[in-house]
Amino acid sequence: MERSFAKEVQSLKKGDGEIFEGEGILAVTKGALQSGVSYVGGYQGSPVSHLVDVLNDAKDIMDEYGVHLEICANEAGAAAMLGASIQYPIRGLVTWKSTVGTNVASDALSNLGSVGVTGGAVIILGEDYGEGASIIQERSHAFAMKSSLWLIDPRPNLTSIVHLTEKAFELSEASNQPVMVQLRILACHVQGRFTTKNNRHGRFSGNNKLEKPNFDLGKIALPPSTYAQEKHKWEARFPAAVDFIRKEKLNEFFDGDLNDAGIICQGGLYNTVLRSLVHLDLADLYGNSKLPIYCMNVTYPLIPEELVRFCAGKKHVLVVEEGHPAYIEDEINVILRKADIQTKVHGKGHLPMAGQYTSDVMQTGVAKWIGDINLPNTNRDGAGARIKYIEGLKASATKYLGSPVPPRPPTFCTGCPERPVFSAIKLMEKDVGKTHISCDIGCHTFSTLPPFNLGQTVLGYGLGLASSTGVAPNFDKRVISIMGDGGFWHNGLATGVASSVFNKNDSILIVMKNGYTSATGWQWVPSTPKQGDFDQSPMSIEETLRSLGVKWQRKVRTYNVSKMVRTLKQAMTTTQKGLKVIVAESECMLAKQRRIKAERTKLIREGKRAVRPRFGIDDDVCTGDHSCIRLSGCPSLTIKVNPDPLRTDPIAHVNTGCVGCGLCGEVAHAAVLCPSFYKAEIVYNAGRLEQWLHSLRQRFIGKFCSPEELRLAPRQEGVMEDEDATKAA
Repeated sequence: MERSFAKEVQSLKKGDGEIFEGEGILAVTKGALQSGVSYVGGYQGSPVSHLVDVLNDAKDIMDEYGVHLEICANEAGAAAMLGASIQYPIRGLVTWKSTVGTNVASDALSNLGSVGVTGGAVIILGEDYGEGASIIQERSHAFAMKSSLWLIDPRPNLTSIVHLTEKAFELSEASNQPVMVQLRILACHVQGRFTTKNNRHGRFSGNNKLEKPNFDLGKIALPPSTYAQEKHKWEARFPAAVDFIRKEKLNEFFDGDLNDAGIICQGGLYNTVLRSLVHLDLADLYGNSKLPIYCMNVTYPLIPEELVRFCAGKKHVLVVEEGHPAYIEDEINVILRKADIQTKVHGKGHLPMAGQYTSDVMQTGVAKWIGDINLPNTNRDGAGARIKYIEGLKASATKYLGSPVPPRPPTFCTGCPERPVFSAIKLMEKDVGKTHISCDIGCHTFSTLPPFNLGQTVLGYGLGLASSTGVAPNFDKRVISIMGDGGFWHNGLATGVASSVFNKNDSILIVMKNGYTSATGWQWVPSTPKQGDFDQSPMSIEETLRSLGVKWQRKVRTYNVSKMVRTLKQAMTTTQKGLKVIVAESECMLAKQRRIKAERTKLIREGKRAVRPRFGIDDDVCTGDHSCIRLSGCPSLTIKVNPDPLRTDPIAHVNTGCVGCGLCGEVAHAAVLCPSFYKAEIVYNAGRLEQWLHSLRQRFIGKFCSPEELRLAPRQEGVMEDEDATKAA
């Protein structure tokens, strides 16, 4: 995977009274083991992709306790695993990225929420919301309310995360409902320590298997059982959950001296709230706040008795709820009015309607609230000064910068095998004309950005082909759909390919076969190559396509831009009807570089010959047209000052980030641009013959060059630096 936890997972073996140090994702795993979990599964996706990696790296520990690990094909498959806890008293944990993953899993979750569970069923959600998010901005709260799945939002410290992971299993069993535990991006990777307990064997597991099946028709989502399930959910399960949350004190009260007002916050925002109060001189660095705080580690369901107790006697409370709609704020208003508590509830207005509550957003909002309510025994001028201070910092930064910071949109990695496909599409469109391109979730989404600007729609993971079916019949030429191999196995196989063949659609699909689910952290897929060899993949995309009846199918090495252009033209102009699939095959460059760099370093340390390719541009030949940059956009392809004093236009230049993929030269050849690109090889531990030939070549070149030409000859940039770096390694 992108990161190995092979060493860190050893701390999962710690027992009673020992100190665990690590990050949030490891703490969740430890909490599950201490809870006696019997099966775990999930689908990779930032920010909880590492949880799947941790589980995989800890497989020997899982095996010791008979815990089954399932790497699921998608989130729906992960959610369906929890079906094991419906009839049987066994505990299960699954994970994925929300909200998009929850949407995929919604069918299974709705059924699960209706029938209820016997064993503890816990879902760890990566709440991908805010400035660092990679997806649409929605919240899990709405889904929890819709399907009556209790939602835990723990304070972001390891003690709370582990404690509430354990309590999630207990809450699930006490109320016979699944429980969602959401971890924000930063909480997933927060560092800390906690005191461990012994790991527990599950009541039933791979080491102690069930002997006979249970059957209860009341736990099948089929009328008339579904009507009874809904009634039971609200008459028994919901009250049981509220009672458990209250008795176990899952929500926390923090006292303060200023009792006229208080703050109600989601657990995951507690740290940011407290830090804001520190800056406003309303709390100290040790967590002691002058303002009372009610920290809701469980954000659904709310506990009316606790809210009434906290708000009684207070004139004002501020509800800190990230995102929109204001579900929690609105419900608190209803609860207080029903209880005839007239405390004024503030929230949205002082704090933004939407977006992440970062430290400056929180400080500004809390400061405005304090100023508006005229809170006694507080420094109103200090709150106002804090707002001015934050605004002053922004103004100073703008002044020193002199101009706005240029945007830095995400882009393909250097040498990415998907980049040349989009270069080929742009070249194809010059002859065939522009067409509609249905893009997909994944690295290839970057094709919608400059310099390509390709892709009119992005609807969901693996839905590139499905989202083109409404456009294709209404367009004057064949449309092109993009799908990654991760999306292909996720759900594109059924929703896209099978549906398109069944409906006899006449369109083009490009499957980006790079071997991994790269965009979420480089996880394996069924067609992942072994040591770069796709022929050794466990499953074949091409054979799968043939089995579904795809007649027109071509496989092209992505870096062969000329061949890709020709294949695209054939697909656009052929008289053959039906789905046409181009499998664009080349291994993810990150995966390839990790492998070959390790191999090369090993050879160098052993004193054996090793070669690294590099590409460059001849300064004398380059015209400064920069078409190569416009057609590839590679980060290693840039410009520099023209060394010729008679030519003022900057010329193209390949910097030291080049990984030797050859795309720049391929694009130049396919577009008939110029012959300025050259390939060089950096040889480590060269043999005597190679050294002698190198010396001979240098002397030969020297005889035909003047001293001035030799002085001005471009140095092979990066060679010495790379050699020094390798020696240091």
